[in-house]
Amino acid sequence: MADPARIVIIGGGYVGATTARQLRKRLTAEEAQLTVIDPRSYMTYQPFLAEAAAGSVEPRHVVVPLREVLPGCKVMAAEATGVNTTSKSVTLRVADGHVEQLGYDILVVAPGSVSKTLPIPGLAEHGIGFKTLEEAVYLRNHVLSRLDLAASTMDRELRRKLLTFVFVGGGYAGIEAMAELEDMTRHALKDYGIDRSELRWVLVEAADRIMPEVSSSLASYTLDVLTKRGFEVHLGTTLKSCEDCHVVLGDDTEFDADTIVWTAGVKPSPMLADTDLPLNPRGRVCCATTLEVDGAPGVFSAGDAAAVPDVTSKEPGAVCAPSAQHASRQAVVLAKNIVATLRGGPLEGYRHSYAGSVASLGLYQGVAQIYGVKLRGWPAWALHRAYHLMTMPTAHRKTRIAADWLISLPFRRQVVATGEQHHPREQFVRASQR
Repeated sequence: MADPARIVIIGGGYVGATTARQLRKRLTAEEAQLTVIDPRSYMTYQPFLAEAAAGSVEPRHVVVPLREVLPGCKVMAAEATGVNTTSKSVTLRVADGHVEQLGYDILVVAPGSVSKTLPIPGLAEHGIGFKTLEEAVYLRNHVLSRLDLAASTMDRELRRKLLTFVFVGGGYAGIEAMAELEDMTRHALKDYGIDRSELRWVLVEAADRIMPEVSSSLASYTLDVLTKRGFEVHLGTTLKSCEDCHVVLGDDTEFDADTIVWTAGVKPSPMLADTDLPLNPRGRVCCATTLEVDGAPGVFSAGDAAAVPDVTSKEPGAVCAPSAQHASRQAVVLAKNIVATLRGGPLEGYRHSYAGSVASLGLYQGVAQIYGVKLRGWPAWALHRAYHLMTMPTAHRKTRIAADWLISLPFRRQVVATGEQHHPREQFVRASQR
């Protein structure tokens, strides 16, 4: 009997986890040995990051432990640092810095994306990303701690700085994060003795509109909602500098802010540059519609890191946008094609027309555009929750998230900052030095 095929999956995100689950269902242990590589041992359901940051759901409930959902798969908490398609090997760096080589017969490259930053003075020192659960939890604690500090100081300039919150990037991620956090702080103000008029929420977007994922009419509606809630919106301008937390915009607006959140797009994982895989000008892996990597037999790719041809677009050379909608569907096709490769069957081409988007703007407010149907306000907010609850992996996580929402109906959200969790040994170190 032939040895089982060694299938290695780089990335435990939505593509990696879904592909592994599908393969485990379709292939026997005698046919394939599955290994999933990711520095984190869990998958983050990113559409719920904004609600986790705002306290609408428990942060632990928006992540799925890989070992829990991938029985029969080997999960390695390691970082893939290179791929050599000639020797069919992956270079790994494990927790202690030890470097290993892992061979494969079939490789799936799905490391996802990271925040796309720019060389803006002060951004690396003071900016906060919003791509991971850790960043979402940190941002929640940071915002609430600003309220604590503002309520405790008599310095008016410092208070103004502490209560100024800047979000750079007007896509879905930025809008949802900003709207949910503003909603959370507004409900918390009465406990701090801070007037709502003292809060300053600033949105900076380089384009002349927000939320390019939806129609201009829904984008305008969203802008009106945010403006009525007191948001200060700067369109067609950029962040020039934020050194020492002094914000300077491209339209010459200047002010101090103690919270600067960067949500201005993503880029493919930097680890792809250390492989011999073909990359397009944007750094994404060049693929066929079958999700096979060009010129690399036995290697597949999907998700944010892959440049998959968009056969539904009329634009020549168009590739699928880096979105969860494409990632989830590509993962299913990817698993089918790997099974077909092992069993000698025909491969399927990926084809999916953009279905639309849903976004939450805080409690009971939202926008949605699904197959041309546009919704606003409460119906869109309800659809947002229903859709993402449906697509959240495992009945276990679905139940816990639904329970979080039900509990929040009669009770208020928890609005306590636990910033010490980011430096848990600080108090112990201080005590040991005295």
